[in-house]
Amino acid sequence: MVEPESSEVLVPDGARIATYRWDPVGTPKAVVQIVHGVGEYALRYRPLARALVDAGYVVYAHDHRGHGRTAVSPADFGVLGEDGWGELVADIGRVGATARAAHPDLPSAIVAHSLGSFATQQYLLDHSADVAAVVLSGTAVIDLLEPMMDLDAPMDLSMFNAAFQPQRTDFDWLSRDEAQVDAYIADPLCGFGLDIPGGRAMFVGARQLADPARVAGMRPELPVYVVVGEMDPVNGGMALVDELVRRYRERGLTDVTLVSYPDARHEVFNETNRDEVVAGVIDWLDARLAT
Repeated sequence: MVEPESSEVLVPDGARIATYRWDPVGTPKAVVQIVHGVGEYALRYRPLARALVDAGYVVYAHDHRGHGRTAVSPADFGVLGEDGWGELVADIGRVGATARAAHPDLPSAIVAHSLGSFATQQYLLDHSADVAAVVLSGTAVIDLLEPMMDLDAPMDLSMFNAAFQPQRTDFDWLSRDEAQVDAYIADPLCGFGLDIPGGRAMFVGARQLADPARVAGMRPELPVYVVVGEMDPVNGGMALVDELVRRYRERGLTDVTLVSYPDARHEVFNETNRDEVVAGVIDWLDARLAT
């Protein structure tokens, strides 16, 4: 697969959001927008984009504020800026609008991981009508994750490593695949958390996800596919992801699927069984986005 077409989306506050597009051979059957996690960047999802393109999807992705090419310099990694979390959430819609404008006759789905999944959960509260289907990976109910975090300190991703003993690296929690972990550690664009204002704003913004009325306002027929590793420390032994699914179903969503993989860790798209994970996502998207 050729490298993606790179561009920028200029947003109202003046930020330039680095954006990528992969096109399939022939006419695409739907749009998939990838929304990455914290301490990484969109092009880490090349293998997933390749699989989606091979399945006939046109794929868009972008680097969040304070990440990848959107960050002005390495000194800005993890820095979201003034009202950065709210703008990061809004950027999902801005990139999505760009994709929908280019493909007005195609359904559009989101595949979001970790921090990207938290931002997408918040985005969907007001914009579920713009999305035909959503996949949330490495996810949880973030409002219940807040008590585990120190909001007065920069986000330290290594805290999620405590359950893994003996520890080979500070990032064993990401995947059982040691080569994937080592590549993450060696990548100068990876490995950081959000700064104090950004982390605090993320958790404060996420409190509305616990509001039953807000969640009940989402489009009830929105299909949601939740895919996680059962050894992902972010989901608290599955308790925080089970609660997410319960909330969605209890508050009216009629098509919510949970898939969990025993022994898999946080980055299911970089796990030892990643081919199985990706195939499951594509099968689900094919079934929900058939036109």
